[in-house]
Amino acid sequence: MQQLQIASPAFPSAGPVAFGVLAAAGLLGVYFGILSLVSGWAFTVSQFAEFGYYVVALAAGFGVQVALFVRLRRLLARHATPAVVATTGATSTAAMVSCCAHYLVNVAPVLGATGLVTLAAQYQVEFFWVGLAMNAAGIVYIGSKLLRAQRDHAACAPT
Repeated sequence: MQQLQIASPAFPSAGPVAFGVLAAAGLLGVYFGILSLVSGWAFTVSQFAEFGYYVVALAAGFGVQVALFVRLRRLLARHATPAVVATTGATSTAAMVSCCAHYLVNVAPVLGATGLVTLAAQYQVEFFWVGLAMNAAGIVYIGSKLLRAQRDHAACAPT
């Protein structure tokens, strides 16, 4: 059975796994970039040492979603909506950044957001769990769509 492959113009031969790895690495880059800008490199490293397992899990979950989405999109060879990937990616990023949001209290009065930053800092672990739950929901959703598309594709394929 021949599979229909659609190459991306930017990465003509990259597979779904490569896109997933790039997405996870990009999300980690956003984490380190934002926290380093706000809090400095030493603080970012200390926070990663404390909450790294959450951060890596969030990035890995996002990478899995991107890989599944790329595989689904290639299988369908149609325009598929990336809304679920974008939503869970934003949730993962927010959860990662929330781990160091309490450091923003130093500048928050200028922004008028002290209460919000304090809330984010107080519930940072809970935000991680929400992000992980959103990742899991996204993986299940995209995975179910991929399984359905693979079944439908197999049923329509000539024998």
